[in-house]
Amino acid sequence: MAVGGSYQARGDEALMARSVAEWIGKTADASAPKHVRLRIFKAHEGKCHISGRKIMPGEPWDLDHIVALINGGENRESNLAPALRDKHKEKTAKDVAEKARIDRKMAASIGLKRIGIRKIQSRGFAPVPPQRSASRPILRRHT
Repeated sequence: MAVGGSYQARGDEALMARSVAEWIGKTADASAPKHVRLRIFKAHEGKCHISGRKIMPGEPWDLDHIVALINGGENRESNLAPALRDKHKEKTAKDVAEKARIDRKMAASIGLKRIGIRKIQSRGFAPVPPQRSASRPILRRHT
């Protein structure tokens, strides 16, 4: 058992000589171990699952959740795929926008009003007379 995850037998690897247990993260933010990252990379033949382009040696890449965690996906090996870092950032932004859109529709369907973000109005500062000169000291007059 690796730190941050557990293993479960995979049904789709029944054709292999030996069955390899599927990695499942214990928490949503558990990172996949290196040997699992390598296994996922090989399973996808080193291609970015978003762009379809082959990931070259030394090129930055991440493991992407095919179905995003915020949209109900699971942190498990079968839901992970390699993605180029820039494409991964774009997809993550789209996933967050999709989640926000779904939440807005859900809130509207049950009658919750959308609360806009408004600035808090303050009384402001009392006006002061302008200073006439910044280069000489201010003279105080005694009356």
